[in-house]
Amino acid sequence: MLRTRFTELVGCSVPIQLAGMGNTGIPRLAAAVTAAGGLGTVSVYDTPPSAVADALGRLRSQVAGPLCANLMLHFVDPADVEPVVTAAAQARVVDFFYTDPDPRLVALVHRHGALASWQVGSREEALAAEAAGCDFLIAQGTEAGGHVRGRIGLLALLDEVLEAVAVPVLAAGGIASGRTLAAVLAAGADGARIGTRFLAAEEASAHPVYLDALCGARAQDTVHTEAFRVGWSITAPHRLLRSCVTAAEAFSGEVVGEAMHALTGERYPVARFGCDGINADFRGEIAAMSLWAGEGVGRVTRVQPAAEIVRDLVSEAEVLLRRWGLPAGVGR
Repeated sequence: MLRTRFTELVGCSVPIQLAGMGNTGIPRLAAAVTAAGGLGTVSVYDTPPSAVADALGRLRSQVAGPLCANLMLHFVDPADVEPVVTAAAQARVVDFFYTDPDPRLVALVHRHGALASWQVGSREEALAAEAAGCDFLIAQGTEAGGHVRGRIGLLALLDEVLEAVAVPVLAAGGIASGRTLAAVLAAGADGARIGTRFLAAEEASAHPVYLDALCGARAQDTVHTEAFRVGWSITAPHRLLRSCVTAAEAFSGEVVGEAMHALTGERYPVARFGCDGINADFRGEIAAMSLWAGEGVGRVTRVQPAAEIVRDLVSEAEVLLRRWGLPAGVGR
């Protein structure tokens, strides 16, 4: 198996973390990725602390391996930050994104016995996250689907970050095959954070219209843009399918449908150019909603069990690393 500092730290058997994917990355998918040997992730932002605690408590009773709670802090009410982080610390890892690294939040995670990680988009942010006490980092390049913190490609960013910090670093952005997994491991990363490929997992909750669009797309069908900005008070670049930008531009109304929150079951309207993660319970003009996709989307060709996706990624990476004369336990 592919053993790295990340797998040893977290307790995984493979160096793969499921990306936080909002409404699409439901607890069932996180459990499946963890059961397959990776680190399953549940997005718990924009969720009351009590619902976070309930969801993670149920999930922990269903799976024996490590779990991650993902917090995009831009969507957490400031009054709820500490209660939400405390509830999230039931997981093995609490994963932060889209604010500057905060030592107080890292210390709170550690007080509750969990590990803290931060997804970063620059060398400077990586240094700040390490100084804040994070146990590992995720370097996210512009190839990534969803909201993107960085402004340069993954390999250039990874090169800068690996030179700057000593803690384990995962690579994120466009990784959807064993070849790209092997490439970032060979470059010195301790693992990969993967989202787009898992949208087509049987255990995920992607809407059928979304799945059809993903399975017919290639890297050039994605676009790095700021178009889906409703719901954000700051500039927030993101990558998604170009087709949904075109469909939203052509839509005549201001509400494209109705959403359902994956953890609370709450229903709410979806604004045109809103930034909601689309799951199977959404209704309306799905093609005009935010169909997040990274540049690895060309590897999404069919629906598979999450365990099969993990197995395919790892087996292909192992073959290539052996061919390249690199040990199974790679990284720095």
